[in-house]
Amino acid sequence: MNQPLTNAPVVRTGQSVSPVTIPPMPDYNARVLGYLALAAIVVSGILEKHFNENLIWLVPAAMLWPHILYFALRYLGQEKNIKVRQSMLLFDCTLGGILLVLIDLSLTPTLFLLLMLNFSLIIVGGVRSWGLGNVAFLGGFTLASLYFGINIAPPTPISVSIVAGFSCSIFVSVTAYYTHQQARALVSAKSQIQFQREQSITLSHKLAKYLSPQVWQSIFTGERDVRLETQRKKLAVFFSDIKGFTELAEEMEPESLTELLNNYFNEMSQIALKYGGTIDKFVGDSIMIFFGDPTSRGSKEDTVACVAMAIEMRKHMKILRQKWTSQGIRTPLEIRMGISTGFCTVGNFGAENRMDYTIIGKEVNLASRLETLAAPGEVLVSYATFSLIKDTIMVRDKGEILVKGFARPVPIYSVVDFRRDIGVHQSFIEHESEGFAMYLDAGKVNVESRDKVLKALESAAEKLRNS
Repeated sequence: MNQPLTNAPVVRTGQSVSPVTIPPMPDYNARVLGYLALAAIVVSGILEKHFNENLIWLVPAAMLWPHILYFALRYLGQEKNIKVRQSMLLFDCTLGGILLVLIDLSLTPTLFLLLMLNFSLIIVGGVRSWGLGNVAFLGGFTLASLYFGINIAPPTPISVSIVAGFSCSIFVSVTAYYTHQQARALVSAKSQIQFQREQSITLSHKLAKYLSPQVWQSIFTGERDVRLETQRKKLAVFFSDIKGFTELAEEMEPESLTELLNNYFNEMSQIALKYGGTIDKFVGDSIMIFFGDPTSRGSKEDTVACVAMAIEMRKHMKILRQKWTSQGIRTPLEIRMGISTGFCTVGNFGAENRMDYTIIGKEVNLASRLETLAAPGEVLVSYATFSLIKDTIMVRDKGEILVKGFARPVPIYSVVDFRRDIGVHQSFIEHESEGFAMYLDAGKVNVESRDKVLKALESAAEKLRNS
């Protein structure tokens, strides 16, 4: 004759907290209601002389027991202890078994009391609670039978049956009402939680655009805490900018220039993410990217991926120039890049309420300096970078340079291409002249596009022959 105390779930919306109200039927109220039903049945049975008059003591006992138990548990601070509450429920079941022996197994009261008891057990804890409760009930019944013996009462008077049925129906109806209210509230809570979850996903995707995908992923999966902390790691650092952008900025309207720059950043960002680079920042027409954090495949693989990204960016720039030329942009725009590999300090810098995930160190300065010294269309790399890529990528020795912050001259190298793409194995052809620009990477042309490309080339060749 008990009911669980259900805690109301809380739905968090942004910074506010919106509680979902679930009206539970407390253990105390349910127990009082159940024992009142028992007292009513005993009183009606004694009045009809169906029960022994000596059982009158059960009436005050039934009315006082729930209150005594409640205040005792409250005094001991155990009113919310789940194990204690379950133990008290099992004790109620034991008392129920004893009671049935005391009322001589009167048929109608017995059936209704069993109904209330089992109804409470299933609501409280399902099948497990039902099983344990019935074991406790049988234990109480067995002990009482051995002590008092078993007597079978005569047929139940109609008035006792009515009181038993009415009391049981009130108990079942009230507890069922609260259970129904809890179910409705839980459905509402589930809907709110689902709505909040969808809002959180949408918000996280919006915030992700302000962070590099790798950093966003590490934060939202819990791999990285959002706090001021840094660590030393060996990284490949990349810088690039556009040669001729300043001149172009003087010629174009700000809106058109912004569209062009965003298009350029979008194309280069896709290439960076393709190779696993962490995009640090965009400054003007410059891009800063690093490899090796938050995920790393090893210094060599990270550095090769960084240089491979730079090579593809350089090739892709030719495609962008063709596109811009067709849009009426005549200023020749070229990308220049610098790469350095070495230990950097990486992590969250700034203040507790405003952080920036970035890197610092002499390798960052060196990569920036190499980018400044690079010729249009050139990729300059440091010696540390060269030592990691020399088996895979062909470079030219460019001698040594003096760099601020470095005591000795720094050897630098210019990237040519992948060794596999040089000579007879070269998969691409590129050529630019007045009125003509072409970049072809045969290795990336799929079967579906090959016929279209061949037709376009044949048509172009035919027009050149006839001009």
